[in-house]
Amino acid sequence: MERTGAKKQRAMSVSGETVEAKAGTGSPRRAARLGAVQALYQIDVTGITPDGVLLEFLQHRLEDDLEGLRLGDIDRQLFADVVRGVSAEAESLDDMLSAVLAEDWPIERLERLLKVILRAGSYELAHREKVPARAVISEYVELAHGFFDDREAGMANGVLDRLARVLRAEEFDDADSLSQLSGLR
Repeated sequence: MERTGAKKQRAMSVSGETVEAKAGTGSPRRAARLGAVQALYQIDVTGITPDGVLLEFLQHRLEDDLEGLRLGDIDRQLFADVVRGVSAEAESLDDMLSAVLAEDWPIERLERLLKVILRAGSYELAHREKVPARAVISEYVELAHGFFDDREAGMANGVLDRLARVLRAEEFDDADSLSQLSGLR
């Protein structure tokens, strides 16, 4: 699917690695998720502690522009929860992801940033039950679109959807039943 409109490119550079994201707009929660993905990427590349990267982001990057959003405008609670939660649970999140990845695509084969995005989405699906599963999937697929082409974003969509149907089957059963009933009318 071709996305219309000019996209401003933003580079994320940590230890010589540069990753570019297309500009986007959104809410403080979307900004928190983008900031969390960038912080988690930094943790993965440099080995900095979660608290160290949180401190750096919140003390020194409040004025930074992340895809059109200032870090000062983020949902700080969500940002910290995702960064700390993913960092603490990375191994179990990788196990969950491995269970829904294709057999010929082990988690070690994933590009570093895509793995970080999938971990963050998986963490929210597993631990932030008040956020609807479809909203979590949508947010992280949109983030994947910001950094990757449709292929990787489609992979993120498929992986997070499969995981959500395992972790939150009740959210999908009701919606699937309703859509089937409306098709019978």
